[in-house]
Amino acid sequence: MFRQFRSHRYLSELLQVNLFLPMKERTPSRTALRVALRRAAHQLLDDPNVLDDPLAVRIVGDAVQEIHQKPSLHQSRTGRHLRAFMVARSRYAEDQLSASVARGVEQYVVLGAGLDTSAFRSTASPDARIFEVDHPDTQAWKIACVQAAQIPIPPTLRFVPVDFERQNLPTELAVAGLRTNRPTFFSWLGVVPYLTRKAATQTFAFIGGFPPGSGVVFDYAVSPLSLGVLERLALEALSARVARIGEPLQLFFTPEELDALLDGRGFRRIEQLAAKEINEQYFAHREDSLKVSGAAGRIVSAWT
Repeated sequence: MFRQFRSHRYLSELLQVNLFLPMKERTPSRTALRVALRRAAHQLLDDPNVLDDPLAVRIVGDAVQEIHQKPSLHQSRTGRHLRAFMVARSRYAEDQLSASVARGVEQYVVLGAGLDTSAFRSTASPDARIFEVDHPDTQAWKIACVQAAQIPIPPTLRFVPVDFERQNLPTELAVAGLRTNRPTFFSWLGVVPYLTRKAATQTFAFIGGFPPGSGVVFDYAVSPLSLGVLERLALEALSARVARIGEPLQLFFTPEELDALLDGRGFRRIEQLAAKEINEQYFAHREDSLKVSGAAGRIVSAWT
């Protein structure tokens, strides 16, 4: 069980001071904070939970006040749809992790971890090797949040600071102890759209080289050319918002293009979930209006 802890002020200060400024050196990801707040809002506003994450509210500390003080950010139609997508992708990744563990996989890598808490409540076996990878600045912030919140760090968890655009991911993970000859499950949520094509392709090739039974869950932004006019405008608005905080969307795929890319890099089984499939799997028969809408984002699992 995780111990109760006192609230901390780091995140709320970040919200108030630097949230909408361009990204600078030694500054953590702003989008990571926004995603964490949406996961926290799901625990407080939605019933039943699609993602059962008892640490989601705790890890954001005093920043949780935003959910109560600015309800329109979270309870608007757009807010609910964004929240639904974010909790669905986390739930899907954790479902696939559980299935991997049942098949004997004992290495779990979280790429672009942000304030994700799955490593701290992992269903992996006690001997599982867990690796959290993120940009050095964001990871330092994450560790500070975890320490301030007095959340115990699992003894098998290793933090691996990596700048995807400047450092070699395989090298850094090998130094941390990842065994590339063992089946491994990767969670890579909320990262691919912010990368260059080169960085994303290299990472897919790395994961695709793991032994049979390895897999990855990630999400991606659908090419604007594949969207209708209204969805394209919504995507452009989102792109403008994240660009203003220094984290622009850079990478888009058509579903067919992504399938071809993965197939050419060692993946043999691929599943893409659009809004229809996500809603059928996680939001069917709800009495509230929580659901995924639009065609701009998809969730994917790919297996070697």
